[in-house]
Amino acid sequence: MNEQGHGAKSILLVSCYELGHQPVGLAMPLAFLQRAGFTAETMDMSVEEFDPAKAKRAVFAGISVPMHTALRLGVQVAREIRKLNSECHICFYGLYASLNADYLLKGVADSIIGGEYEEELVELVKAVCGDANQKRGFEAGARPVLARLSFPVPERSQLVSLDSYAKLEHQGEQRLAGYVEASRGCLHLCTHCPIPPVYEGRFFVVPEQVVLEDIRRQVASGARHITFGDPDFLNGPGHSLSIARAVHEEFPELTFDFTAKIEHILKHRGFMPELARLGCVFVVSAVESLSETVLDRLQKGHTRDDVSEAFELLSAAGITLRPSFVSFTPWTTIDDFIDVTEFVDSRNLIHYVDPVQYSIRLLVPPGSLLLASPDAGRWLGPLVQESFTYEWTHPDRRMDELQRRVTVLVEQAANVGEDAVSTFDRIRGVAYAAKGEAAPERKRETNSLRPRPPRLTEAWFCCAEPTREQFVTLGRK
Repeated sequence: MNEQGHGAKSILLVSCYELGHQPVGLAMPLAFLQRAGFTAETMDMSVEEFDPAKAKRAVFAGISVPMHTALRLGVQVAREIRKLNSECHICFYGLYASLNADYLLKGVADSIIGGEYEEELVELVKAVCGDANQKRGFEAGARPVLARLSFPVPERSQLVSLDSYAKLEHQGEQRLAGYVEASRGCLHLCTHCPIPPVYEGRFFVVPEQVVLEDIRRQVASGARHITFGDPDFLNGPGHSLSIARAVHEEFPELTFDFTAKIEHILKHRGFMPELARLGCVFVVSAVESLSETVLDRLQKGHTRDDVSEAFELLSAAGITLRPSFVSFTPWTTIDDFIDVTEFVDSRNLIHYVDPVQYSIRLLVPPGSLLLASPDAGRWLGPLVQESFTYEWTHPDRRMDELQRRVTVLVEQAANVGEDAVSTFDRIRGVAYAAKGEAAPERKRETNSLRPRPPRLTEAWFCCAEPTREQFVTLGRK
């Protein structure tokens, strides 16, 4: 399987979920392994069936876990591999591997690697495919790797084609969407985010020429839109703007989207008109809440007024702002939840917010900065290791019940393809009902008159629990 004389031992890399994108969590380590003389087989469980033959012949299985949903599903995959191949070395790699090392190393995984993991992954593969006694203590779950890497161009040739993944919906058509990362990690320390406990306020850029070549190859495969999947595209604004300019010069019809903090949007407001001219059609931003109390607890670095200003700023530039929310936290009140729905309605933003955003419940993973909250004793429960999160209970029991009702409502709406306006009306209705009131009438027609804003067809959010359907689907594979 490789060029270094390691015999016919198979290396298997598995992705379970990367927000509907062709997984860079497979493409980048494939390139690192290829550079070291290895080849590997892959499985992307979000779009492929589980392949028992690949599992049985693997001497090493690496499972990519960049987010909570991927980890929940990845553990199931690891157990299936273990049933079929008890000798296979199973390694979890990525952001959530580091956060959950203690649990994973108690029988689910043989090793974990987090942070900038690719070179360490190659070294581990060398050890496993050579002398198993040379694994160098990876089983101990060492601290995340925070070293600069020499990046190759991601290897995508053996991955499932782009048409199996999320597409851009824009101007009445669907376009194939590619995905790249121009940087990894983050400068900021938002307390609810899983990145700070691993990257500790650091970020690493991927060289411009590597990103550009990755985009070229995806365009050659049919991509007409690119998602920059950086945790925050504006952590390094000079680097990001240079890439956007180069992409537009080479592919002037290519559109793109990126993720950025509200405070970065405002700080770099002068860039927004140019980014629009270069092809940016929407920006995702982790608004999370409009409550000053919640924003302060999460250390988001923006205010309610900043959110309004960011919407207006991007709209004036011709860019859509698509907010994400953590709608349920220990500090969110029913009035806070209702306030978000009224904010969305009053600004005709119903189609700008995927309904799932109204159901997102705060996750508190091991290592979370929220564990140090001074009021944690009021709401924090025990760590449920198999769920990879601490339990928490809202001081107002009505909020926990509202979250359960909204979650069921959103899942049912998604399953039947209900339109966003109808779903929004029902969410708004149950929110007012939780307060013991009837929802006041609103002007639905003002929302229906606006053109649908650009969006990706994959609506799920990285920090949400997997849906029942996702677990059922995996069980069928």
